[in-house]
Amino acid sequence: MATIRERRTGKGEKRYFVEIRRRGSRPIRKTFQRKTAAKAWVRRVEAELETRRVLPYLESERHTVQEMVDRYLEEERTASLVAHERKNRDGYLKWWAGRLGHLTLADLTPAAISEARQSLLARGAAPATANRYLAALSACLGVAQREWQWLEDNPVRNVRRLRESRGRVRFLSEEERDRLLTACQESRSARLYPLTLFAMTTGARQGELMNLCWEDVDLAAGRAVLHKTKNQDRRTLSFPGRAGEVLREMAQAPHISGYLFASRKTGAIQFPRKAWLDALRAAEIDDFRFHDLRNTAASYLAMSGATLSEIAAFLGHRTLAMVKRYSHLAESHSEAVAARMAEKFLP
Repeated sequence: MATIRERRTGKGEKRYFVEIRRRGSRPIRKTFQRKTAAKAWVRRVEAELETRRVLPYLESERHTVQEMVDRYLEEERTASLVAHERKNRDGYLKWWAGRLGHLTLADLTPAAISEARQSLLARGAAPATANRYLAALSACLGVAQREWQWLEDNPVRNVRRLRESRGRVRFLSEEERDRLLTACQESRSARLYPLTLFAMTTGARQGELMNLCWEDVDLAAGRAVLHKTKNQDRRTLSFPGRAGEVLREMAQAPHISGYLFASRKTGAIQFPRKAWLDALRAAEIDDFRFHDLRNTAASYLAMSGATLSEIAAFLGHRTLAMVKRYSHLAESHSEAVAARMAEKFLP
């Protein structure tokens, strides 16, 4: 919508102030000496704006959701992700294509997306999982909008994200830790004990440890560098105490692969799942996943007095949002420290 206002300068001369407003866009403004010139400019600009609005709509009528997903995957837009993240992202997009692939991009409305997401929840998907599906579709639509000019706007922007739980904080008690490490040492899998100990010590993810190479290990310093992590940042792992001793023992043993946790028989880097589950049963530990060793490392840090920013750096998180789940443990530690100080110095 355009408005033309007549104004007077300090010298009393007429000027015509023009403002064109379009929903979702910044106002366009210009000043003219003659009203006829102002009107001509308005007609020209509005025609250009209408062309820009119509052309993306015509493109969105020509292409379907299936075409968009196919091109996105063919161009390997997810290639920069780590293997399991890429597999998940590709799977999410294929699900959307199977559900809404017949729609043109013009017909892909927020209502259609929301209805499809509801079917995910009806099948038992957690809100966090549904949000990951939505994020994958949004990334794909973003490329189609910005780079391919197939649509004017990303409809996912108008779909509300679901509220996620604060996150699971399951960590090992001292008794559980000792029982689990003992069971891992007694396991028939030689890889299980160091794998479990390193996860508990470094807070590294299962995939990060399984893909750790000897060439990235500095035995003298007791460190290793992760070049490919979940958020694409490099991260250094430290192996203090017993973990460092085990690392050096592993380096002296013969191995047929450049990976720390490759099978000594085949060289494969498959996680020893059966041995892990057997160790959990032997240690009588319930409701525990390998990823909870990462929670265990972070929880031990919090109870040792580490700040949330230190825990975030240790785990490789860019923000504090993901480590706030450990704040109650840090607070409990602070309360205990304060109580000891008051008892000693403020009787």
